Amino acid sequence: QVQLVESGGGLVQIGGSLRLSCAASGRSSYRYTMGWFRQAPGKEREFVAAIRWGGGSTHYADSVKGRFTISGDNAKSTIYLQMNSLKPEDTAVYYCAGDSGLILSSIRDARQYDSWGQGTQVTVAS
Repeated sequence: QVQLVESGGGLVQIGGSLRLSCAASGRSSYRYTMGWFRQAPGKEREFVAAIRWGGGSTHYADSVKGRFTISGDNAKSTIYLQMNSLKPEDTAVYYCAGDSGLILSSIRDARQYDSWGQGTQVTVAS
């Protein structure tokens, strides 16, 4: 069973930055696609960004493109989400997710991921 552990959330002012980390442990074959999703109170969980280990491609939601950067350290089985120019609407619980074999068209669909972290709160103060 793969385990995902997030860290790095917190409270930040508008325009500030935070970096989230997600460490994966378990089956190495799992490390194919890992992503970040977020869920604000009363809203559905939404895609933020994803990285595919095989080719290193990265993918972003339009709402974060240009402000957030996803990256990965293969040796550490860890991914990061660097969040800059944070806005109040970025406030949410951020979840790390992973799956061993998603096709490209599925990486934005939370239902396709089989492993999830516990979530970390990000609050952007207005």
